[in-house]
Amino acid sequence: MKNIDPKRYNLSSRTRLRQIGNNNISIVIDRKSRIIMKDGQKIIKQAQAIHQVNSNMIITVLTSAPVCSKTRALLLEKHIYFREL
Repeated sequence: MKNIDPKRYNLSSRTRLRQIGNNNISIVIDRKSRIIMKDGQKIIKQAQAIHQVNSNMIITVLTSAPVCSKTRALLLEKHIYFREL
């Protein structure tokens, strides 16, 4: 996994991105507090920005935080997947 510059996808410099494979980018969220719906909306906007630059990318969220069940369902509908950090 190598780190990617978020400016390449018109994202904030505070966003942490990692490339997992050729067509897979991960948004890294390393914190202890739960990921709630507000965070989910932010992740969706980040995924849309990535898809504007490269529409074939698969978006994954790497996190060690627990994820709200409604947020998880919303993100899975948008084809954004989760993996453990």
